Amino acid sequence: MKLTLRGIVFSALFAALVVLFGFISIPLGFTPVPITLQTLAVMLAGGLLGARYGFFSMALIVVLTAIGFPLLHGTGGLSVLLGPTGGYVFMWPISALLIGWLLPRIRIRGVWGYAASFLLLVLFGSLLLYVSGVPWLAYVTGMSFSKAMVAGCYPYLIGDAIKAAAATLIIASVRQVFPPERLTGEGIPLE
Repeated sequence: MKLTLRGIVFSALFAALVVLFGFISIPLGFTPVPITLQTLAVMLAGGLLGARYGFFSMALIVVLTAIGFPLLHGTGGLSVLLGPTGGYVFMWPISALLIGWLLPRIRIRGVWGYAASFLLLVLFGSLLLYVSGVPWLAYVTGMSFSKAMVAGCYPYLIGDAIKAAAATLIIASVRQVFPPERLTGEGIPLE
């Protein structure tokens, strides 16, 4: 797997976007899972960078946080990744990978193209995160699965739909000017 310098730089920028969006946080009193814009950044990384670099950018966050860099809400270390929100964070690279792999197969034109893109982003940018996030939240906190759904899924669904709609519009607009190959430098001959 050959990586380009441009792809690595944009991957780092999207990783930084996740960190930045983590500081926009609204804590809810009944759950350790705050409302953030980080899933929007995950969707954008996969949608704009493609599968390889989207995965790389989110894996960069996971690895750097694991070794102690304070990237998630100003904290880092394995304790953060093994905490209540770790199940969501560990799924970010897979989410970006699947979005980056599937979204280019959809022509984002017309109502059906936008609807298909929106559904793909909801499915892989939000709902997929709950597959690992909610059971992990239940395990770490000792909640029942139904209480973990109330604490870690239901309150976020409307916000996730709004983020997926915003990501669809942003990705469609940016891809018209900057296709993933142009952002990552793949397929561009070196001069």
